[in-house]
Amino acid sequence: MENMIEKKKFSLGQNASTILFLLLFIALFGAVLSFATPNFLTAYNVGVIFKQMSFFGVAALGQTLVLIIGGIDLSIGSTACLSGILFALCMTKTSMNPLVVVVICVIAGAVMGYINGLFITKLKLHPFIVTLAASNIGYGFVLVISKGYTISGITGKVLTIGQGMLGPVPVPTVIFIVFVAILTYILKCTPFGRELFAIGGNSAASRLVGINVESRTRLVYLLSGAFAAFAGIMVACRYNSGQPTIGETWVMNSITAAVIGGTSMAGGVGTVVGTLVGTLLMQLLSNAIVMLNISQYWEQVMIGSVVLLAVVIDSLRTMGRIRSLRNK
Repeated sequence: MENMIEKKKFSLGQNASTILFLLLFIALFGAVLSFATPNFLTAYNVGVIFKQMSFFGVAALGQTLVLIIGGIDLSIGSTACLSGILFALCMTKTSMNPLVVVVICVIAGAVMGYINGLFITKLKLHPFIVTLAASNIGYGFVLVISKGYTISGITGKVLTIGQGMLGPVPVPTVIFIVFVAILTYILKCTPFGRELFAIGGNSAASRLVGINVESRTRLVYLLSGAFAAFAGIMVACRYNSGQPTIGETWVMNSITAAVIGGTSMAGGVGTVVGTLVGTLLMQLLSNAIVMLNISQYWEQVMIGSVVLLAVVIDSLRTMGRIRSLRNK
């Protein structure tokens, strides 16, 4: 127990320093970009950055929860895409209340996540294999439903969740920040949040102290599916349509944003505030490629490099925690 307390104190301090370093880097990088291109700090471009980061950022929150318990979710992109397509289909082909459609699609995403959790906990399958298979199945259903075409024609006030503004701040960004605040409270101030860190740190020890590891694992995957589904709906509202390409890059981006922000792929350590900052950095890099007129083909090179850097940093942080605990 004493070692676990020391580990928590160490990880909290390390997460704070990681977030501070990221914020300083973002500020420096932003300053350089503002000199390189005068359009970078325009109100329009800043709004685009915050709006775009919010879409995959919401999905990244679910990924963060999964990583904290030592899992991984490779199906968030397909879950977002399928939910976005279903949302567009219901909005254009039926007269259902938009709020009801949103709830149905989020529940559908939550069910998909829960099914992943069932396979992982009941059949003891590795999360990588389960969620990879779920990703392929999800994208398959997207093609079956859409035939590969965009489903357009979404109208009404529901578009506000993807296009609206609350003063100078995009509504998607407000939603993202509210989710971050709620999850921060849950992870820091509730027994459920502390149980997630315990499971990620040592699942066997968690069982010994009475934590229902399997139930918590299924709930986390359910939440991941729900967040991904809502993010897919936000994107559909942003573009007035359900597109079969929604979320195609979100898996790598969400993992990278979470890990750069201080979440460990080994489990037991993480912060959604760090994920928010990591998401901002990822979107800033993507925006820089556009603003500097660099070929979009280099974006994949950049993302791959950042992913590799994130994994290396995570490995170094993990080794640092191990050495610190041994020295205690």
